[in-house]
Amino acid sequence: MSDLGDWFRSIPLITRYWFAGSIAVPLIGKLGLVSPVYLFLWPDAFINRFQIWRPITATFFFPVGPGTGFLYLVNLYFLYQYSSRLETGAFDGRPADYMFMLLFNWICIVITGLAMDMQLLMIPLIMSVLYVWAQLNRDMIVSFWFGTRFKACYLPWVILGFNYIIGGSVINELIGNLVGHLYFFLMFKYPMDLGGRNFLSTPQFLYRWLPNRRGGVSGFGVPPASMRRAAEDPQGGGRHNWGQGFRLVGGRKASSLG
Repeated sequence: MSDLGDWFRSIPLITRYWFAGSIAVPLIGKLGLVSPVYLFLWPDAFINRFQIWRPITATFFFPVGPGTGFLYLVNLYFLYQYSSRLETGAFDGRPADYMFMLLFNWICIVITGLAMDMQLLMIPLIMSVLYVWAQLNRDMIVSFWFGTRFKACYLPWVILGFNYIIGGSVINELIGNLVGHLYFFLMFKYPMDLGGRNFLSTPQFLYRWLPNRRGGVSGFGVPPASMRRAAEDPQGGGRHNWGQGFRLVGGRKASSLG
């Protein structure tokens, strides 16, 4: 148990709370401590009945069962792996900037979920983070099943296409990819590569709540190191297996994912 505790405490702060919430809330629903019907995002309940907690619980909740358990574990692994890499990589020492990215992506996903009657938001938020990681490490070579190799920038779309081939839903992955692309474009691509204005800026209250560490500079004045050096992660990636999409809702230069 002490090894497990040490491992949990080694997870970066924001990722640690997100990871813990993504275990605790499904467990609460599974044990019946709170009825799962109160954990989904239902637009009518949120807007007309003022059940304002639903966007939050829908971000952490996943109905774990015989047909969904594997998909849940895979996405929980994605959360741990890629959120940790972003928080200790491109956002190292800037927890406020990382929190702002999560909040921006989450707000966009909540708005989309309400408009499209999506009941679960866990996978879209995780995929949005994975997309940002993939773009910031776009030239890293990753491996998928059967020895296929490609640049990391294609990884989110490979995951989407693979789930489509095996008959799963791709709505969650698609929404996550699009939201991740929106953040990446507005924060990095448009102002840095295209010379446009900065539309996104981390609010000062987040810096007061989560101050920079080790002399980090507020905001992003230059592209992250991962955009200048593709292989910022010396450990490479893990090896993943893949399950069907959930149907409820409508270093080294090489990294191994397959």
